[in-house]
Amino acid sequence: MRTSTTVEASSGNWRETVDFVTEAEKLGLDICWVAEAWGSEAPSPLGFLAARTDRMLLGSGIIQLATRTPAAIARAAITLSQISEGRFLLGLGPSGPQVIEGLHGVPFARPLSRMRETVEIVRQAVAGEKISYAGKEFTVPLPGGDAKPMRLSMRAEYDLPIYLATLSPKMLRLTGEIADGWLGTSFVPEGAKAAYFDHLDAGLTASGRTRADLDVCQGAEVAFADDEDTLRVMLAGRKKELAFSLGGMGSATTNYYNSAYSRQGWAEITAEVYERWQAGDREGAAGLVTDEMVLATTLIGTEDMVRERLRVWRAAGVDTVRLYPAGDTLDARLTTLGRALDLVREIDAGSHGC
Repeated sequence: MRTSTTVEASSGNWRETVDFVTEAEKLGLDICWVAEAWGSEAPSPLGFLAARTDRMLLGSGIIQLATRTPAAIARAAITLSQISEGRFLLGLGPSGPQVIEGLHGVPFARPLSRMRETVEIVRQAVAGEKISYAGKEFTVPLPGGDAKPMRLSMRAEYDLPIYLATLSPKMLRLTGEIADGWLGTSFVPEGAKAAYFDHLDAGLTASGRTRADLDVCQGAEVAFADDEDTLRVMLAGRKKELAFSLGGMGSATTNYYNSAYSRQGWAEITAEVYERWQAGDREGAAGLVTDEMVLATTLIGTEDMVRERLRVWRAAGVDTVRLYPAGDTLDARLTTLGRALDLVREIDAGSHGC
């Protein structure tokens, strides 16, 4: 498995984040994704990190669709690809209605067609073609005036893989159909076939491709517990975080995290967590989250537990693991990351030796 992590420019001290990324590269990490939620944007810190790293790939994890035109996304992607000398991966995601409508004032409607059309326009630009497009969401150039199709004045000199961060069945099928990689989350390997892979595979089949043509990149927090007491404390804190994802993310009609957990066997619990969270009972919502739900979707536990879960992830079809290392300090996070990287290497070496 390849290894990756995700950082965000607005989380804590930026200089410490840069130190974390540069040290992670020295540890052998393959990819660093830069997040974009409702804080910092992704392209600017990616440009900075391109100048401070030499080997690792750098990806937007993710650029939010409705916040930029497809041409603006293409320009940012090609620029980052050029200055990183081909080390950039373009990660795109629909985000959710609360961020897109509540923060940006842009309609969230029809994210599926917006995603498909954005990728098609970006690929026109990357190929050096004149951008000419007539779709449901975008018409370029704008009709009714004097504008003619244009091509960007810069050319893409390197391959520019496109990853999609998707969770719903229709979006997953689209990912399999048009993307080079899938940025997933809320991943339970034991339930992944019905929840995720059946939809991805349907899209792959529709485009005449196989799973080998799609980089499956899954993320989870990694944390090591020395004993059961430490593990219980860890799980209690993660239950509150998961309750927020299930009850506070998205809107009354759209919560992709809640839907993903529901499809993987926890429909009754996720529905009640949502109701309690929305009613203001945050503690009650967290209390409904089980140890199993946390352990199934994270890499938390003793070293033996984490090693075994990584084996399960690999066997389930994960090509790239996205690690969120726990730790209160920079050194602690790097230590956790280093231990996890060693386990991945151990598992890969054992697999190659079979």
